Amino acid sequence: MNLYNLKKEILNGYQLSKNEAIQLVDEDLNLLCKFANEIREHFCGSQFDICTIINAKSGRCSEDCKYCAQSVHYKTVCTEYPLLSSDIIKKEAIRNAKQGVMRYSMVTSGKNVTDAEIDTICDIAENMRDVPIKLCGSFGLLKRAQYEKLYHAGLTRMHNNLETSQRNFPNMCSTHSFEDKIASINEAKSVGMYICSGAIIGIGETFEDRIDLAFSLRELNVQSVPINMLNPVKGTPYETLDKITEEDFRKTVALFRFILPTAYLRLAGGRGLMSDSGYSLFRCGANATITGDMLTTAGISMEEDIQKIKEMGFHF
Repeated sequence: MNLYNLKKEILNGYQLSKNEAIQLVDEDLNLLCKFANEIREHFCGSQFDICTIINAKSGRCSEDCKYCAQSVHYKTVCTEYPLLSSDIIKKEAIRNAKQGVMRYSMVTSGKNVTDAEIDTICDIAENMRDVPIKLCGSFGLLKRAQYEKLYHAGLTRMHNNLETSQRNFPNMCSTHSFEDKIASINEAKSVGMYICSGAIIGIGETFEDRIDLAFSLRELNVQSVPINMLNPVKGTPYETLDKITEEDFRKTVALFRFILPTAYLRLAGGRGLMSDSGYSLFRCGANATITGDMLTTAGISMEEDIQKIKEMGFHF
């Protein structure tokens, strides 16, 4: 099936097969991106989802993910602090809401948070019910009872990146597994939470790995998919990896749109490494972003993002 006909079939509800997705890798990039954008327009319209994150607990992470500045296994420049106070987290949420940001996520370092920290996070969430912003969280590999507490406190979406394919995952991390992540995501789903889960691109994976990851996300029915470009951090095992090309990143976003036609494809860390700050990717199928600073690296200002995204014809 040629690319044009494949796009038409997807618009009519067809689900791409893995073999078809692999064949797309060799298609003309500009045409692939054009059709990916048409798929986005058909299923998602001009609706755009913009969010921010706060590094609510930083450093001293027990895990050995090779990209991460916060791991205790590597010598990096990383600020360390315990869970931030409710006042600090709420003040930042209010500032973001006033800028027009729709979602705000608390992110903590570590394999998971303790039950005591869960209780504190729930108190923080309860204290933020008067802030006109949707609250999300990224707290590692939790259990069902912990997710239930968070859900009832007002956190309806949980973030947990799969990062890479099941095949490539052991090359990236040895202290937890791809299967651990799937299990935790399913626990969050079982209590009614929506899931935000995606990828880090440029950690030594192949295009087939990226495609396999997208299919794993499709199987989980994930509708918010962050796509990060690796920003190599000095002191981590990945510090010497070459930045992937902008063409490869555009192709990856377009492939994800063909595989995940109805999802919010959310540009995340590393977008600022692109020559145009990644705005061209919103013509390749992406329709969401994390704005402002990332966890340990600088991002793009909320004001600039909101202005340019609106100029591109999207609305919030």
